[in-house]
Amino acid sequence: MKKGDMVIILSGKDKGKKGKILRVLPKKGTAVVEGVNMIKKHQKATQNFKGGIIERPNALRIPKLMLVCPRCHKPARTGKVDGKRVCVKCKEVVDKEK
Repeated sequence: MKKGDMVIILSGKDKGKKGKILRVLPKKGTAVVEGVNMIKKHQKATQNFKGGIIERPNALRIPKLMLVCPRCHKPARTGKVDGKRVCVKCKEVVDKEK
């Protein structure tokens, strides 16, 4: 899993939802997904922030996530071909060129 990948949630309260990975924490084995697993945090007022209840995404365990293929738009496992990640179902290259 890499930052920017589209994933689908396999289990839990957000099962079936799709989102983009915002951050990966490899030491903890978790990833933060956009718009999924939102929690409410009570924030105290500071000089820069008024205070109140804010919503933010919470990290999910990586085994609960599955990559969504950009071509067939289905959850799929990936394999390696010539050092690039490839969808097992349609053989499309998943890695984006930079």
